[in-house]
Amino acid sequence: MLHEELLTLAVGICQQKAEGQTVELKAAHKGCPKLYDTLSSFSNQDSGGIILFGIDEDQDYAPVGVYDLQNLQKMVTEQCNQMEPPVRAVFTIAEFNGVSICSAEIPGIDMAERPCYYKGAGRSRGSYLRVGDADLNMTDYELYSYEAFRKHLHDDERVIERATMDTLDQDRIQEYLLKKRLERPGFSQLTEEQAMEMLNITRGGQPTLAAVMNFCVYPQGYLPQLAITAVVVPGTQIGDHLEGDPRFLDNKRIEGTIKNMVEEAITFCRRNMRVQTIVDQETGSRRDRTEYPVEAIREAVLNALIHRDYSHMTEGTPVQLNFFRDRLEIHSPGNLYGRMTVEQLGISRPDLRNPAIAVMTEVLVGAENRYSGIPTIRREMAAHGLPEPVFENRRNEFVVTLYNSVQEEQLAQKTGEPPNLLEYCKTPRSRKEIAEYLGLKTTVYAMDRYVRPMLERGELEMTIPERPKSRKQKYRTAKE
Repeated sequence: MLHEELLTLAVGICQQKAEGQTVELKAAHKGCPKLYDTLSSFSNQDSGGIILFGIDEDQDYAPVGVYDLQNLQKMVTEQCNQMEPPVRAVFTIAEFNGVSICSAEIPGIDMAERPCYYKGAGRSRGSYLRVGDADLNMTDYELYSYEAFRKHLHDDERVIERATMDTLDQDRIQEYLLKKRLERPGFSQLTEEQAMEMLNITRGGQPTLAAVMNFCVYPQGYLPQLAITAVVVPGTQIGDHLEGDPRFLDNKRIEGTIKNMVEEAITFCRRNMRVQTIVDQETGSRRDRTEYPVEAIREAVLNALIHRDYSHMTEGTPVQLNFFRDRLEIHSPGNLYGRMTVEQLGISRPDLRNPAIAVMTEVLVGAENRYSGIPTIRREMAAHGLPEPVFENRRNEFVVTLYNSVQEEQLAQKTGEPPNLLEYCKTPRSRKEIAEYLGLKTTVYAMDRYVRPMLERGELEMTIPERPKSRKQKYRTAKE
């Protein structure tokens, strides 16, 4: 960090009076504080973070300076060396409002080395994640997720102890084996038992989770919550309903194999979507236009079922399909797997959490398994004239949100006219300011729906174009 960047950061924090996902304040005018929790949480996120010493949030974010710049850096480094793996902080110092301040930049470590934890507390109690401006202890599930990635554990290949081959649909298994033999003639030289082991249908003669979810007569008999819960809510939040009215307009538990669940989920969605009939003015032909593109829903549901976490930690959590007045949400248990980030979705090739299920569904369900699901969702939503889909990697779940046209109608009703961002951004504005001006709840939607298209058309420009993802980034009306 440059000297000027540290001063700019300090000014911004004092004005906003807030920390954040990548910034932690420590007064440090009376000595070096304990930093283990923050060192762990910043190291365990891709962006890392900055610890800023010399500003006291308990004194209304007043600059109070640090007790001794030299000793502070020494003591922070000692704490960094007590982490596993050791943390390598980068320090910057500056004079601010007549006092000395110091920053320690904490880099994010590679996914294969996580979690970073304080050795004195141990791995289970010394590992933290950053959530907003708080450092929270990692859950057992979050610790397991890192372990599974590092050791290449695939829970879809684990044996389901109570399951037997008699409960699997033998005709479907034979059909699947035949298709794989036609693809790979070498399989014809193997016995049926050997082929099923190589195709992850069995392990030691016992059915795997992948086999149960694709071939079992009733998978939920063994794994009750590996299903889909689908609801239709009358308002925009769970619980929105008038007294005396039903809490849900429709409510269904969808079970069966992955193929069965995809088909039933699409049927549920078709039943609950508004349908508009469009008449071609030239030919007089009529066609129906669904509220959301069916192909986008299919891809989102498929992705949720194929790429969800199937570990013991999450097998009690179903996939959720929630219809609201203004949107459709698909919740999938488990974070994005491995090194994949939301920004890389549909661009980079992801690590596969469930390779056995992915291969089976390619044949049984028609899933392409070519990393085309996310681009298809985006393309179908655009062709429907709807907002960009929103992808969120929340804590312990991944959520896809498809918005309909209602949100824009609500925005127009609220403002009385379409939002004039060009006029508003004559003064440079942050992502948060733009979202608040538009009356939107998420900056992600505001950026995808409004800001990025205007950047591409040259109507808006960034104040820091060389660092597009900078937390200090603002947007202004382009100069003519």
